Amino acid sequence: MVLSVVVSTLNDREQLLSCLDALTERTPPRTEVIVVNGPSSDGTTGVVRERTDVDVLVEISERSPNVSRNAGLEAATGDIVAFLDGACTVEPGWYDAIERSLETEVDIVSGPITGRKTTVDDLGHTRTVAGRSVTPFDADNVAFDRTVLDALDGFDEYLDVGGDRDCAHRVAGLGFEVDWCGEMAVRSEIEADGGTTQSEWGSAYRSLSYRLAKNYGPRPTVLIRTVASAVRDGVFGVRRIFSGDVTPTGWVSDGIEVLTNVACGARDGLRARYADRSARRNPNGISVRHDRAVRLYDWR
Repeated sequence: MVLSVVVSTLNDREQLLSCLDALTERTPPRTEVIVVNGPSSDGTTGVVRERTDVDVLVEISERSPNVSRNAGLEAATGDIVAFLDGACTVEPGWYDAIERSLETEVDIVSGPITGRKTTVDDLGHTRTVAGRSVTPFDADNVAFDRTVLDALDGFDEYLDVGGDRDCAHRVAGLGFEVDWCGEMAVRSEIEADGGTTQSEWGSAYRSLSYRLAKNYGPRPTVLIRTVASAVRDGVFGVRRIFSGDVTPTGWVSDGIEVLTNVACGARDGLRARYADRSARRNPNGISVRHDRAVRLYDWR
């Protein structure tokens, strides 16, 4: 197994150094390490260029996780490609867990990210969506057989958030198998603050309606799942009004933001569905463009 690790970083230089140190210590020397930076303003480029354990540094200009992942994938040469957030350090056993899992019939393996607050509780748990068995995973700690990424055409760059969720739906549509391995653990050096801003609500619901419309088309399942999620979050918002965490005006403003983005996401999702009618459902994938990198440092 030849492993390429794509590390995405944005203004987290100190955490990135810990991440790279752990990769050097806990993976074989033949492991290919690709850092995708950008656009950082904290001196990340300089410290990465001084290291001897990084094979490729890709500088990009877009603050998009999916663009970062695709830029790293373009540079990767391994038959297994792992994606890792620059604020995460791999635990002992991380590499071995990937090797064991992908030597079987599994095509993708993911594991836990400790030290990070999350409201997501279904990672690694298969659920059925429109008759399709979908196993969500976190793209900040996941490894793919390269043939899977080629079949998917990478990640969908339309999405600013939820790109891993969209990828999980497309993986299921293509019939690939996802495994969850507790030993493939990483530790996050940055703990999320919690809470959701208005712009985040908008991005989250645009992503939700887009990926459901794109992957499943105009069917009742799409509407029911979107409405159910909005109602659940709306009720949670009412509780926060009574607790004094938000104002009624803020709650109404969030609701308008959600409705607007649901409509835009559904529209764009249906357009994407008909733009790419193949099973991979990715009209904004890695093959569409080749100008992601502003600058490339290749020391291989």
